[in-house]
Amino acid sequence: MKVYDAASIRNVTIAGHSGAGKTQLAAAILFDAGMVNRFGRVDDGTTVTDFDEEEVSRKHTLAASLAYAEWNKHKINLIDTPGFGNFLSDTLAAMRVSDAAVVVVDAVSGVEVQTEKVWEAAEQFELPRLVVVNRIDRERASLSRTLDSLTTSFGRTVIPVQMPIGEEKSFRGVVDLVGMKAYVFETDGSGKFKEEAVPAAMEADAKAARDALIEMVAEADDTLMEKFFEEGTLTQDELVGGLRAAVLGRRIFPLFCTSSILNVGVPTLLDALIAYVPAPSERPAKGTKGGQDVEVTASESAPYAAFVWKTVADPFAGRISMFRVMSGSIKADSTVYNITKETPERLGHLVLLQGKAQTDVPEIKAGDIGAVAKLKETVTNDTLTDKGGVAFNPMKFPEPVLSYAIEPKSRGDEDKISSSLQRLQEEDPTIRSSREAQTKELLLSGQGQLHIEVTVAKLKRRFGVEVNLKPPKIPYRETITAATDAHGRHKKQTGGHGQFGDCSIRMEPLPRGSDFQFVDDIFGGSIPQTFRPAVEKGIQETRLRGYLAGYPVVDFKVTLVDGKYHDVDSNELSFRMAGRLAFKDAMTRCKPTILEPIMNVEVYAPSDFAGDLMGDLNGRRGRIAGMDTRGGMTVIKAQVPMSEMLTYEQQLTSATGGRGSYHMEYSHYEEVPSHIQSKVVAAYKAEKGEAAEDEE
Repeated sequence: MKVYDAASIRNVTIAGHSGAGKTQLAAAILFDAGMVNRFGRVDDGTTVTDFDEEEVSRKHTLAASLAYAEWNKHKINLIDTPGFGNFLSDTLAAMRVSDAAVVVVDAVSGVEVQTEKVWEAAEQFELPRLVVVNRIDRERASLSRTLDSLTTSFGRTVIPVQMPIGEEKSFRGVVDLVGMKAYVFETDGSGKFKEEAVPAAMEADAKAARDALIEMVAEADDTLMEKFFEEGTLTQDELVGGLRAAVLGRRIFPLFCTSSILNVGVPTLLDALIAYVPAPSERPAKGTKGGQDVEVTASESAPYAAFVWKTVADPFAGRISMFRVMSGSIKADSTVYNITKETPERLGHLVLLQGKAQTDVPEIKAGDIGAVAKLKETVTNDTLTDKGGVAFNPMKFPEPVLSYAIEPKSRGDEDKISSSLQRLQEEDPTIRSSREAQTKELLLSGQGQLHIEVTVAKLKRRFGVEVNLKPPKIPYRETITAATDAHGRHKKQTGGHGQFGDCSIRMEPLPRGSDFQFVDDIFGGSIPQTFRPAVEKGIQETRLRGYLAGYPVVDFKVTLVDGKYHDVDSNELSFRMAGRLAFKDAMTRCKPTILEPIMNVEVYAPSDFAGDLMGDLNGRRGRIAGMDTRGGMTVIKAQVPMSEMLTYEQQLTSATGGRGSYHMEYSHYEEVPSHIQSKVVAAYKAEKGEAAEDEE
């Protein structure tokens, strides 16, 4: 495998909505470039970039994967990304190490939810974009309708540089508006084509479209604009040079036409990737050195620096780290320094990834993307460089929005679950696993239900761990609303030494968040000092088991005021039991109630849905705290009980057609309304009754 320098490399993220044909497009590119000897198909599970068993069975990309094509003495690194919103973080990571995005749009559906999201992400990363209108061979496909959808969403700077020859079943080629040539393809998937003159029936439309393109290119450059006003057109060289400069400057987003399943228009797209996508050396990376912001150019002569953008947890090869070399070069069998972890790392074999296939290379130069296995400390977001070298800012991944409780199907798998989840969290920073302190449940949190289901499938397929998923228990708590005095006496005589403990307490409520306080206010020796902690211990044990519905009792204070003891029969156990009895006695009079967790919720959705969404949040006992508008999107801030948010993802997706998203985090506890409280208590008693029957 040839080692390429930065000027001959193109790094491209293929992004778009699910079902637009991204993976099939990548398969066609690899076939036409001669990287594979057969034309892979998504429906057959034979594409290079969808190789995970879960991806093959679902026929959808679930994680970003890397491949490369060699075309006209250039190397094109392709990162195929998922089209589901739950996996947007992988698209963001891919864009971080790319120099352009190919935004794939379905010729029937036009702009969809993920199209908007990946466009916004590419804007944040300041990436040039090529728009590919794909699947033009489909029934009801229409370039004009799709173009209207694109310009409405992203502006008139999305402009065709190609026109399709035919649509739907008659789609067989493209007219190149820059060179005014036609490329007519075989429709057998071979990618073979003939260069011809523009069809006579299309000449007028092609000329009009070319004139519009020339005018747009002229608008993007003041010098070209003056020339255009003087002469009414641009020369071929001015058009080609001006178009490339406008694409690199994100002032024009050229549109191309393809059918990835028929392999029509793909070779001309490959030519465009080389012509219009910037080389790594043309887009300096931003980093920090000694606390100062710096720009890093992809120069082979500069000191080495590489950024790890993705980690894969392989059960056989261990941790596989994918990285882009930002400057210098990385050599196999060398030692590098992880400046993020402040530790050296020994590199073994360096590989280029073609999906799951690996090709060993002696070095990877500036601008290129490769991988290495079995690094001990390095994970996603780490920088490999010299001590005191440049570091690259870590990517910010979205926080989990949905949690499920998981339990092993086999009792011996508890430890295996923890270690396997730790491996998967290294691969996917948007999942979390944690043990809920109150309910003792192991929670798996992610970006949505599909995200969690896929993670569970990975646990089974990769690590042999099977788990059951169930909605998490709401961590309710109990508290008191009135003060009272109480008494507890434990007395037992069984022959020989008996048991005797007697205590009097005062119990009173505390402000929210205070948990539990115990005060020893005994004067004299009514209870010896050695036994007083036992009273507190007894109360602690009983309060954690709850009174109304089995949830911990919090936010109250117990003052030990008096008691009695027996010289022979009193011991620590007796006073623990007395403390338990005193607590239970107090709970009968201090008006106990149930508290529920309240979440801070932020909902992001198109402004058209704001009214319905606020109505829905109100129906979930939410309190709207504010609303903000950001470029056609509305951000609704509210406080909503956690119990009302367990099904919110499905409702939000349904109500907004998948255009909405949300984030929530814990805020505080509040008292549960009485009618809901009675349901919580009834559910607890029913569960307790079933448990008792099971024990019998």
